[in-house]
Amino acid sequence: MASHNSNLFNLVEKTIGADNAARVMQLMAIPSGFNVWECGWVSRKELAQALNMVLFFDLLERVPTGRLCTEEVAARGGKVFHDHGALRTVRWMQHGALPPGEAAFTRILEPLGYRLNGVFPLDRIGMTGRSYVHADNPEEIAQFFVSELHPERFSEGFQQAVTNVLSSSKDPLSPFAHCMLHELARDGRLPFAEAIELLPQLKACFGRQHDIPSLDDYEVLLAESDEMAWIATEGNAFNHVTDRVDDLDRLTREQAALGRPMKKAVEISQSGRIRQTAFKADPVLRQFRTGNGDMVQREVPGSFYEFIRRDKMAGDAALDLGFDAGNAQAIFKMTAAAR
Repeated sequence: MASHNSNLFNLVEKTIGADNAARVMQLMAIPSGFNVWECGWVSRKELAQALNMVLFFDLLERVPTGRLCTEEVAARGGKVFHDHGALRTVRWMQHGALPPGEAAFTRILEPLGYRLNGVFPLDRIGMTGRSYVHADNPEEIAQFFVSELHPERFSEGFQQAVTNVLSSSKDPLSPFAHCMLHELARDGRLPFAEAIELLPQLKACFGRQHDIPSLDDYEVLLAESDEMAWIATEGNAFNHVTDRVDDLDRLTREQAALGRPMKKAVEISQSGRIRQTAFKADPVLRQFRTGNGDMVQREVPGSFYEFIRRDKMAGDAALDLGFDAGNAQAIFKMTAAAR
């Protein structure tokens, strides 16, 4: 693993504070290849890793079950190997100032050095998933799994509710951010001062960009799609982060013995090389607007913490970095609302 990379630490520190930066550096394994850095310049892989670290920390702040699990790993002297983060988007033209669907994120991921690695039809839930790996270190820098929901596959009432919810969306990226992403894509690096200013704007993209939804719209969405109902309250926040582990079956037994809200069955890909399980989403309280203009609070599913084991490709030394549509659709059920 890498020695202390001052570029990484300083980027994370300026975004989430010194204490939190030190904590996330303690919790997360830093991929190899970060033991050399250039003073005054930030490479695309350093900025990508820093973004992953602040988003990982953000999820732990929102998901007590995941935070407890990572702290237990650290207490044993270990570190979590962050495999991928997942977020949900909506491919819908009535999306306010925000680009529709995954376009709001490919404009970030591609300059950071990510490339498309797979497309996964999630037809049972009216979505499409796409995975992005980092070109500079695909096996160790965390992937992004970006899913798009397709409202046209649902009822007209559902589509209107989607428009009602998303049409107020703002774009967190300033003209400065667009310029810096262009330069990063062109040059593969940025001056440190510009990278420090860009990272908080990138982090801000992974949140809810629209106004507080109405309870009526939420109920319409919930009746047809748990995933769209989740987006209505949580937006584009990381739906989950994933710890890559060596022995998933043992971990599942240990967490179940502790009474943790673990998924009952381990999901196994068709190839047999990818095994996944997860905690159920931690509940959160969210506000909704009522028809008379009042605000009400309701408990809804928040984000969750996932585990994955990846085996090597047949006859190859490389890890299988793919995903499985069946696994993904089953894992998505972790955010299903209670009925």
